[in-house]
Amino acid sequence: MASPRPPRVLSRGDTFGFTLFLLGGVAIAVSALVQSVVAIAHALPNRDITLRAPFVATEAQAPLGPGGSLVAVQLDSASVTVDSLQPAALGALVISHALSAVTMVTVVTLLLILCFGILRGRIFSRAHTALVTASGLVAIAGMFFVPFFSNMAVNGALALLSDGTYDRAVVGTADVLSLFGVAFIVALAGTAFAVGDRLQRDTEGLV
Repeated sequence: MASPRPPRVLSRGDTFGFTLFLLGGVAIAVSALVQSVVAIAHALPNRDITLRAPFVATEAQAPLGPGGSLVAVQLDSASVTVDSLQPAALGALVISHALSAVTMVTVVTLLLILCFGILRGRIFSRAHTALVTASGLVAIAGMFFVPFFSNMAVNGALALLSDGTYDRAVVGTADVLSLFGVAFIVALAGTAFAVGDRLQRDTEGLV
């Protein structure tokens, strides 16, 4: 007598959705890698470096008045260009671009491994819980350290433009609310996978 076939864990629609997710993840990782390589290649000659600089409590003049007259505005961010950066600032810029690519590729790779595991028919496991948690922690680290090193490059550029007299150095531009949001989602997903794994093992023990 033939043994009964195990029930399908994923429907055909689920499998199709995960397949699209896999293809999208590969495209995102490749795009991030290409963008970072192009940005690093543009920065390494150290000529005519343009950076997006955030500003704090800085006023500027903009032609917004009648007839194009200048009006005082509060400057939040602007693009600044310098002939070249100091070695430390250039190194920080390259590190920020490299970290951006490493973060994206690592997160996508971990999630793709998770998808492959789910497509093989097992959703909850200790390995999957570790993958979810690790991908979230890597994303949080990237959200903090990429702006950190980018800000170092910006501070170097502002020091060159002002001859060291600009005293409002950029301390940090990481979105704290986004960081807490991602951390909450990571904790929630990790807990859900851990509970699912425990329930699945308990259920298998009853069979």
